[in-house]
Amino acid sequence: MQTFMDEIFRPFRRAEQRRWAQLYLWALIHVSGKKTPRRMALAKPLPSAAAHGLHRFINASPWDWEPVRRRLARRIAASATPHAWTVAELIIPKRGEHSVGVHRRVDTATGQTVNCQRAMGLFLDTATHCFPVDWSIVLDGAWDSDRERRRRARIPATETGRPAGAYVLGYAADVSAQPQLPRIPWVLDLTRWDDACRVLAGLARLRLDVVCEVDPDRLVLTGQHTPTVSTVGELMELRHARQTHVLVRRTAQGRTEAVPIHAYAGTVRLPGLGAGDESGSRTYRVLERPDPDGRQPARYWITTLTDRRVEEVLRLARSRAAALSTVATLQKRFGVLDFEGRSFPGWHHHMTMASAAYAYQHLYAAPGAPPPEPAEPSGELAGAAS
Repeated sequence: MQTFMDEIFRPFRRAEQRRWAQLYLWALIHVSGKKTPRRMALAKPLPSAAAHGLHRFINASPWDWEPVRRRLARRIAASATPHAWTVAELIIPKRGEHSVGVHRRVDTATGQTVNCQRAMGLFLDTATHCFPVDWSIVLDGAWDSDRERRRRARIPATETGRPAGAYVLGYAADVSAQPQLPRIPWVLDLTRWDDACRVLAGLARLRLDVVCEVDPDRLVLTGQHTPTVSTVGELMELRHARQTHVLVRRTAQGRTEAVPIHAYAGTVRLPGLGAGDESGSRTYRVLERPDPDGRQPARYWITTLTDRRVEEVLRLARSRAAALSTVATLQKRFGVLDFEGRSFPGWHHHMTMASAAYAYQHLYAAPGAPPPEPAEPSGELAGAAS
């Protein structure tokens, strides 16, 4: 753990911060139940007085989480085989109205209105695991205008309400600006996003490869000299213009079954990019996967990977499911729902530590090995986490 800590938390200016970071990371991995400073401090070998230091490290210490997350992303990319970048949403139920970003919204899964925080996470999918490497908390419009509420939550002036797609494009621009990070496809589910067109256009301008699930009414252009506007669904109804690939998959019962995948025989382009924008000349491929049982609507993807095999493209598309699985693990084992503070910096500190704990556990912890015990903090550290 020490080597990992020395590398990831090198931006920390003070030795006390690095020691509290190690304690917090150890507790996130090994303490069962809710991951709060009070509960963490009940675990041996931590003294109960450590609760104050852990709380201050997360809520009061002024460390910058962005350099830590960048180091974490580079370490993961160097330690595993990267396949794709992807983004997933995290809904954090909350009581009251003072926690940063809390608002009421309709849960799309249940149809019920919930009081919650909404977060967007960036994930690096690799050959072994899908790792969280960055987080954003989504602010609704009410947080933009309430100055007192923003002051109490310590929200920077640069943080304002934005659509979900803006966070994705921010992640993509940040990753593209770091040459140490892999230039691999972006796998996204755009079926429920109001700003899906803006996201696709932004990724095109960054010249990034994509595998994006889209609605059947997504507009595309076909033809070269006199482009025709069609929807993805309409293209796949043209049986003479599609190719069928048969994939074999194994069911949960252990049987094998053939799954037909349809691909539009030609290439398409995206409408809506400005005149003279060279990204508008990028070509895409459209894939359709009918439901094997015919009970659910077909699913559609648009991708820049026109020279890849259909099997490879759909394998990349599973990165989205891998990210959702990681979100479930983060909720169950690494405490991403358990932050009790109310501030913007505190929330980002906690999410950074949860991401680091997940990465350490899946990159370096040997299966079945006893957990390494952290060094016990000295008495003077209890109030020195800042």
